[in-house]
Amino acid sequence: MTAVTNTLTQPRPRTMRRQRAITGYLFISPFILGFLLWFVLPALTAAWLVFYDWNMIRRPIFIGWHNFDKLINDALFIQSLKVTTLYTLASVPLSLVLSFLLALLMNSKVRGIALFRTIYYLPSIVPAVANAMLWLFIFHSEFGLLNALLRGIGLKKILWLQDTTWALPALILMSLWGLGGSMVIYLAGLQGIPESLYEAADIDGAGRWAKLRHVTLPLMSPVLFFNLIIGIIGSFQVFTAGYLMTKGGPKNSTLFYVLYTYNTAIRYMDMGYASLLAWVLFLIMLGLTLLVFRYVGRMVYYEEVG
Repeated sequence: MTAVTNTLTQPRPRTMRRQRAITGYLFISPFILGFLLWFVLPALTAAWLVFYDWNMIRRPIFIGWHNFDKLINDALFIQSLKVTTLYTLASVPLSLVLSFLLALLMNSKVRGIALFRTIYYLPSIVPAVANAMLWLFIFHSEFGLLNALLRGIGLKKILWLQDTTWALPALILMSLWGLGGSMVIYLAGLQGIPESLYEAADIDGAGRWAKLRHVTLPLMSPVLFFNLIIGIIGSFQVFTAGYLMTKGGPKNSTLFYVLYTYNTAIRYMDMGYASLLAWVLFLIMLGLTLLVFRYVGRMVYYEEVG
């Protein structure tokens, strides 16, 4: 009788699996809802608007492939893509190398190193608008800190944000202000390398350069690869610096791709063409990511389990 009672009171396997599935879906529902509402729905809407002319006031008008023809002959599209590409080619390698070197320094076991880690990390959490205002003062042609330094060593002042030659390099220099974020990721990776590997390298007579080349870099390659991907994606999404500091000028020398997309959508109220620009950016970033995974990902060292 007791065995029959226990059998009746115990939940069936199907019921338990169903309860676990429901619990799992409840836990992941915030992500699913966010993904559907903030990515899938806008992406599908943008794909639909590509074939329409809409200024957000009147009803959308179907224009077929007109936006694609406009894209092919759009000089500003080419300019914005050129500016963003140059920014990426300069800022991403510099950020990768400098933040890695900084992490190597911050990995030292010296007194007060935690304070220096905090100091180098703080700029990366400064709000983007406050960061732009700070660098506007630094790059000021008359009262800026950089020009004051140049005059102090006997050099002429530079019109950092007013000269087409210097505007983009100035924003690239500004991007290096936030190295602390990548530095912390590198630092976590460096501290995860077993000390026994360095001890074995010491026994084999390896110097600092040999240990960096044959121990540190291979084991840090997944972290380097991660920061490379994130850096490329972030560089193609630069907006705040160009919008607040230069408005894309002078003479469109800092017209970043996302800034041009924003101007097309908000200033010129051409949501159809802006949707096409957004999709082109998505395809460019997807293609670059796949290329990096295919050709750079081969050089990443992953420790084999077992």
